[in-house]
Amino acid sequence: MTLRMYAERKRLPLERVTVRLRHDKVHARDCAECETREGKIDRIDREIEVHGALDEAQRARLLEIADKCPVHRTLHAEVRVQTRLAG
Repeated sequence: MTLRMYAERKRLPLERVTVRLRHDKVHARDCAECETREGKIDRIDREIEVHGALDEAQRARLLEIADKCPVHRTLHAEVRVQTRLAG
């Protein structure tokens, strides 16, 4: 949705976007760029396919914009989930 809105605003010839995600749990010690060193961490591999008469600069910019979407930013932030029973 973020890519579509950006493309419309910038009048880019984006026709379609396909996003594929794969989720794994990996040992933290196997992740060189991770701060966490113990236990397991979530790893999400994302593949974005863009369709349309886009040049390489436009494709690269769309990839940058994908990293600025609200969901991506939330997943990269520290998240606390608090659960309680209703009632």
